[in-house]
Amino acid sequence: MSAALERFPALVLNADFRPLSYFPLSLWSWQDSIKSVFMNRVNVVSEYDRAVHSPSFDMRLPSVIALKDYVPMTRRPAFTRFNVFLRDGFTCQYCGIGFPTEDLTFDHVIPRSKGGTTLWENVVTACGPCNLHKSNRLPKESGIYPLRHPHPPSAYELQECGRSFPPNHLHESWRDFLYWDTELQEV
Repeated sequence: MSAALERFPALVLNADFRPLSYFPLSLWSWQDSIKSVFMNRVNVVSEYDRAVHSPSFDMRLPSVIALKDYVPMTRRPAFTRFNVFLRDGFTCQYCGIGFPTEDLTFDHVIPRSKGGTTLWENVVTACGPCNLHKSNRLPKESGIYPLRHPHPPSAYELQECGRSFPPNHLHESWRDFLYWDTELQEV
């Protein structure tokens, strides 16, 4: 039965009813969400039709939960390969083509051999062919320049970038919380 219940994760919202994270989407397993309900750490906002049972109680599985205590967003996102790709929209900053993560690398705009550092301000997402073409040269030497100037993103900027990449599965009860600030259309 447990394997069948893995298809019922709960979307986790902060106390302000925004997801803790868009990419990856903040999801908890059904076990973690039920445990948090019993520990009185979350409010259940929406439920699945599916329930779990014990000898003493029945409980519908939470599909959306909200933390009771607000968790502030970190001010500075960690400098990671994934966060560089996310900042750049999984798009090569030289040719402008989007690629799957496994086909991307990052490039030092000013090569390390020429004094460049591995910091937000000097690293961009690149595809293999563009990275090979630029090689160990400065943009003016290679003739290719980044489409956007590399910069340290805010946590908010990365969250907004993450919203552009919805996961494969979105339960209908999650939609109001994932896109709550989009303009409503008349039906």
